[in-house]
Amino acid sequence: MRYCALLAFLLTCGSAHAAEPASRLDAVLQSGVLRVCTTGDYRPYSLLRADGQFEGSDIALAQSLGASLGARVQFVRTSWPQLMPDLLADRCDIAVGGISVTLQRQRQASFSTVLDVDGKIPLVRCADQTHYRSIAQLNRPDVRVIEPPGGTNEAFARRELPRANLRLFADNTTIFQELVDQRADVMITDASEALYQQARLPALCAIAPEQPLQYGEKAFLLPRDDHAWKAYVDQWLHLSKASGEYARIVEAWRAPRPESTTSP
Repeated sequence: MRYCALLAFLLTCGSAHAAEPASRLDAVLQSGVLRVCTTGDYRPYSLLRADGQFEGSDIALAQSLGASLGARVQFVRTSWPQLMPDLLADRCDIAVGGISVTLQRQRQASFSTVLDVDGKIPLVRCADQTHYRSIAQLNRPDVRVIEPPGGTNEAFARRELPRANLRLFADNTTIFQELVDQRADVMITDASEALYQQARLPALCAIAPEQPLQYGEKAFLLPRDDHAWKAYVDQWLHLSKASGEYARIVEAWRAPRPESTTSP
């Protein structure tokens, strides 16, 4: 009797364990829902509109990924400080939105294959662009640097510009107006964002985007050690680039959209 009871217990446990999806790939296929973390504050990749909907190049790519899986995309709003904790807490299957590849993030998560090459550059008022081109010019106490908290821009400023006057500004959608209104002098950001904001706000200039102060790459953030899920995302991305879909989506979102469609 004891043997039979033990055998029944083991079989029950084994069946319950087998019912759990082995990968997020299986979980998405079974549930029909793809959970996507995104900050919604980083043009042109991800922006939360006033009507509560997300838009941007990475948003469109996430929707394409969901369609390839026959899954409905459920966007989960996060923030840059909360991005990794949300992924580790299994609140999403993938994170998108102009995410930079870093070794610190790689320790806790995985990345898809690289989307694009990028890099950190200064974004400044065009009238002052000759004053803020190099680290030596930027790393001074009289230079007012402004950055959103919790991301790679803040990390770069703290590491490379320790003598500058750094101010953290929580709203990454209105931070650029601080430069225009002369309440800050410099924002270190990715060349892709700087070029977008240069087109959106003529008073601002992206400094030497072809020669970034730091090399960078963009990718999607994935849970660590889920090889089947990463393999699927990478293969989907490869086919999207090969078919031209990826380039069409990125190009469609390269130019600024009317401000009335977005949240402040």
